[in-house]
Amino acid sequence: MPITDAVKRLLVGRPVRSDKLSETLLPKRIALPVFASDALSSVAYAPDEILLTLAIAGTGAYLLSPWIALAVVIVLVVVVSSYRQNVHAYPSGGGDYEVVTTNLGRTGGVTVGAALLCDYTLTVAVSVSAGAQYAAAALPFLNGHEVLLAVAVVVVLTTLNLRGVRESGTAFAIPTYVFMGAIGAMALVGGTRYVMGDLPPAESAGLGLIAEPGYEAGLTGLGGALLLARAFSSGCAALTGVEAISNGVPAFRKPKSKNAATTLALLGGISIVMLFSIILLARATGVQFAEDPAIQLIRDGQPVGDSYVQDPVIGQIAQSVFSGFTPAFYLVTIATGVILVLAANTAFNGFPVLASILARDGFLPRQMNTRGDRLAFSNGILALAGVAIVLIVAFDAQVTKLIQLYVVGVFISFTMSQTGMVRHWTRLLATESDPRERARMVRSRIINAVGVAMTGSVLVIVLITKFTRGAWITLLGMAVLFILMGAIRKHYDRVARELAIDESAAAKVLPSRVHAIVLVSKLHRPTLRALAYARVSRPSVLEALTVDVEPEETAALQRRWDQLDLPVPLTAIASPYREITRPIVQYVRDLRRASPRDLVVVYIPEYVVGHWWEQVLHNQTALRLKGRLLFTPGVVVASVPFQLSSSAGAEDRWRGPAAGSVRQGAVAGRTTRSSSSSSSTFAAQEGEKR
Repeated sequence: MPITDAVKRLLVGRPVRSDKLSETLLPKRIALPVFASDALSSVAYAPDEILLTLAIAGTGAYLLSPWIALAVVIVLVVVVSSYRQNVHAYPSGGGDYEVVTTNLGRTGGVTVGAALLCDYTLTVAVSVSAGAQYAAAALPFLNGHEVLLAVAVVVVLTTLNLRGVRESGTAFAIPTYVFMGAIGAMALVGGTRYVMGDLPPAESAGLGLIAEPGYEAGLTGLGGALLLARAFSSGCAALTGVEAISNGVPAFRKPKSKNAATTLALLGGISIVMLFSIILLARATGVQFAEDPAIQLIRDGQPVGDSYVQDPVIGQIAQSVFSGFTPAFYLVTIATGVILVLAANTAFNGFPVLASILARDGFLPRQMNTRGDRLAFSNGILALAGVAIVLIVAFDAQVTKLIQLYVVGVFISFTMSQTGMVRHWTRLLATESDPRERARMVRSRIINAVGVAMTGSVLVIVLITKFTRGAWITLLGMAVLFILMGAIRKHYDRVARELAIDESAAAKVLPSRVHAIVLVSKLHRPTLRALAYARVSRPSVLEALTVDVEPEETAALQRRWDQLDLPVPLTAIASPYREITRPIVQYVRDLRRASPRDLVVVYIPEYVVGHWWEQVLHNQTALRLKGRLLFTPGVVVASVPFQLSSSAGAEDRWRGPAAGSVRQGAVAGRTTRSSSSSSSTFAAQEGEKR
């Protein structure tokens, strides 16, 4: 086995048969952490975003944080209820894309597809960057290396997901459950201590908070209303990731829809408890959290300065709740940092499935719809990782820069999906006569209609409050992706039209004649083999062709040809400028021009070498010749291999699964590799003649 295959098997694992696909499906206990990590991590930093925004108006504005959290929770309940209708109605895994395409048309579907692809990519970039910064805060020696650390984490996540959904889900289940348990314990202990009256204040509770200019009077007037809307839109980051389950229904065990809906309900309940717990404990402990703490936070009437280190909200709450029991504090903070990284895993499960569906419909390259050795959509995983790494490097792994791009795409998909579901139920109600079914459909339509109103309102608020802060970049990316997917679909449609069979084409399947040409540089065993192959195909016309670069050598070749009395005429074409490719291509084109209905088959003798460095010792005229002839209609190029002694044992060295062997068969994979490692006798000998 080549070393590259050995490394691949070590990292990715052994190939899995296609009939084992059902064994990779997820039970609910694994599906929850696989699809919930994104939403749970969003809940982890949504309180930070709410408090950061309210801090602009001073400490008094924090009194409204529970009400903003309540508004976010109402939206979350509506979205979860709406998506439970989605997974029952459209369990194929297309999620929002399938819903919108079916009910609102192809243009709407592509719009949602572009929005979700952008959102998944940003999920990876934001989550991994947040985890890298969290690690740098805990481990000072990582300061300045956040980009490198984030890229390394993306590579690790990519490798784990290439091993398959089930294996990656099992690997991430434990830390996700640890995070949920840690936050649950913090909420329980903090609530108990608050009721008992012995909950100590947060370390920032004794600091003052200066309102920014224009907000000295608090949340009054139009400015205050806009600030509340901005805080609400920031808190709605807690909803990111909810849609992932509707896109991942095929990964669930049967009954898929029921299990997905149950998992979605569990996710919603856990998210609500966590969000309210963090916000209420932040109020109970008096957490002060500012965007620019060095200036906004004051101690004894003076700003705290750059020396002050502001811990995240969860970190401050944990320090207060678990005062006197440091291990619990570290458990909460470490689990939170890990979940921020693992949130990217949701995107690694959702993006490839959505990309495969878009590829199936012709909006992305067909390769995205191909499963790899471990039955995962490997090309989609690699594409997601590549784009996420570009974003991480471009934005220097700064969450504050990336977070502004977030939320927009997901609320576009939320709104359009719920609109599509309303039309879905309306269409079914027009033909349904059973009273019980009609009642169920009416109830579902009401839920989705409320979802449209709610998510549409949030989308407007998000666009107003975040457009100039970076949301325009996401919208631009969506537009570019929309245009690109449209162009890909047009290409596939045009190719399909050209390849379609009609009656006139069917009548012309067989050419009138076959004109075979065997290229000759020297008269040796590879040439004789190519002649034999050409003769056994019984063409209408068969001739050998050589290029007259050196007249003396050409004359010697002709004499030797006549001495052996070969039953194939040898034609020598002139080349006054010592070119090889151009005269042959011109000769073939002249044949086609003279007899357009004839098929021309060009046989090229090749010998197969066993070492890569042998390739360097021969020129590649034959490769250039093949490339030129590919664009000539009615011409077929046939390579006739001749194995040299150096290639002995090469077949064993290449033995093993090649790229795509699970899909195409191991023999086909080895044939492809053997062909790519060959060097043309014709090209090499022509080089020696020259």
